[in-house]
Amino acid sequence: MIRRVPQPPGRGPLASLIEIWKVKSIQFIITVYFMVMMLLVMVIVSVLLYNKFARTAEQNAFRSNEQIVEQVKFNVERYVAGMDQAFKTVDERIRASKTLPDEKLEEQLGTIIATRSDVVSMALFTAQGTPVAHLPELGMRRNTRIADQGWFRSALENPGHATVSLPHVQNLYQGKYPWVVSMSKSIMVERDGVREQAVLLVDFNFKTIDDLLSRVSLGQRGYVYIIDESAGNMVYHPQQQLIYAGLKYENVEQALKYTYGNYVDDTSGETRLITIQTVNNIGWKLIGVSYMNEIVTGKRDIGWFLAWLVLGVLIFVLLLSAFMSAKISQPIRRLERSMSKVEQGVFDIHIQEGGEDEVGRLSRRFNFMVARIRELMEISIREQEAKRKSELEVLQSQINPHFLYNTLNSVVRLAGSGKSEEVIRMITALSKFFRISLSKGKSVITVAEELEHVRNYLIIQTMRYKNKFRFEIQCEEEVKESRTLKLILQPIVENAIYHGIEMMVDEGFILIRAERDGGRVRLTVQDDGLGMPPEKLQGLLAGKPEGDEETGSGSGVGTRNVHERIRLMYGEGYGLEIESQLEMGTTVTLWIPFLPPGTREETPSS
Repeated sequence: MIRRVPQPPGRGPLASLIEIWKVKSIQFIITVYFMVMMLLVMVIVSVLLYNKFARTAEQNAFRSNEQIVEQVKFNVERYVAGMDQAFKTVDERIRASKTLPDEKLEEQLGTIIATRSDVVSMALFTAQGTPVAHLPELGMRRNTRIADQGWFRSALENPGHATVSLPHVQNLYQGKYPWVVSMSKSIMVERDGVREQAVLLVDFNFKTIDDLLSRVSLGQRGYVYIIDESAGNMVYHPQQQLIYAGLKYENVEQALKYTYGNYVDDTSGETRLITIQTVNNIGWKLIGVSYMNEIVTGKRDIGWFLAWLVLGVLIFVLLLSAFMSAKISQPIRRLERSMSKVEQGVFDIHIQEGGEDEVGRLSRRFNFMVARIRELMEISIREQEAKRKSELEVLQSQINPHFLYNTLNSVVRLAGSGKSEEVIRMITALSKFFRISLSKGKSVITVAEELEHVRNYLIIQTMRYKNKFRFEIQCEEEVKESRTLKLILQPIVENAIYHGIEMMVDEGFILIRAERDGGRVRLTVQDDGLGMPPEKLQGLLAGKPEGDEETGSGSGVGTRNVHERIRLMYGEGYGLEIESQLEMGTTVTLWIPFLPPGTREETPSS
């Protein structure tokens, strides 16, 4: 059954993001930091470029509109100058005529109309509005009130100055209604020998100006229109019918405040760029209209271009930073893996050193540190080994004085009783016991010698304790020549006597066996003594040495020291095992390696 681990309360996406951010990979950190840095740089640069390009685009649009409107103004002024020149020519011809009407004058005026397609008609009226002469020679409408026409009144109100009317439908002639602009002027003429005031009228076809302005395009939707600067009347508009119908609105009041220049207007519901130029000598304002959303479209294109550029650069930077961070972090990861092995206890490692950078110097110092740790560990192991050996040797040396003292006391008592044979037997066993103990200074002897050593010890002890126990030693033939540490059975047998048999009422029995078990030798010391309680048995191998050093009861070396000596010599896989039950006896098993003659004795690793 799989058990779901409950999530801590209040753990949301932000906490998960923080956990992800805590990734310990230096490659990830370098990549992220490099990406964040590049992202900030790219965003800042993009914003600056966008603002710069946007301002430049707006300025270019403003400048382009100004240039277009100025060019239109130049064309309109040139056309108006042509109108004025034609009007002056007609005026000069009429003034030069001595009498009106004059056939020669009509011929000259006819030539002017023939050479200028934009001149619709020419006419001369008295101050009361009576026609004096006119071209073409068409029938004039009878109900036309000449004196009420705007161009007529303007001429009379401004004697000696030519005036230009707003575009209007000409209604002078029957069956002809062109869209014209009228130039009129009050002049003095001689008629029938009498000088009198008259009004000269020249009508110009407005289609010429219409064609000139309709071809002007400011963007996709922009246009140009003309107003009268005196009253703001509409002179020309490409959507003039919508203006008259009230379906379109132009903020001419604001435009009248400017002679030239541009400004942004949003009174129509859309933001528009207004560019103004004044047509000289005629009193017209030329107004260009362009829509800001078309200019913004250019800015939007720039924005999208910069956005895709930033995205492309970020992808490139991501790949480049991933590659570079991998190269940078590779030696660091190698160092981290080596440190992990050291943490696990593996000190036989060496990092490849390269370069003079921080990582290279760190690798060299790490190798030096590991080598130094390995050296210190070896020194520590040797020192601990020497210390333990010296302690064991000191403890082992304590056997001799106590044991020798007790044995000699027994010899004295036997000699005093006249038991010379027993004295000889005890002294003989004692001499063999010490001969094997010395072993010419060697610490490793054969199993047979170790069994002989403990046999002599048991002979002495049976004589001391007056046959209080019996013993038996059994040994397989192939085990006798196997190598072993010396003095490992005597402390165990000594404990069996002092702690297991000495306090018994009945006669005790000690059995010692030596047998092979695969690649190991099993030495067993079994007694039928009092045994031990479980709590004492559990701490025996970890406790203090048994016995009383003052009285000599028990071994100063003890079971724990024998266990440590075996493990120190042969490793962790060897040592003592103890089984005991109260009133049932104790069995101590010693495990050592099987080392036949010619085999190099195992020693603890240094």
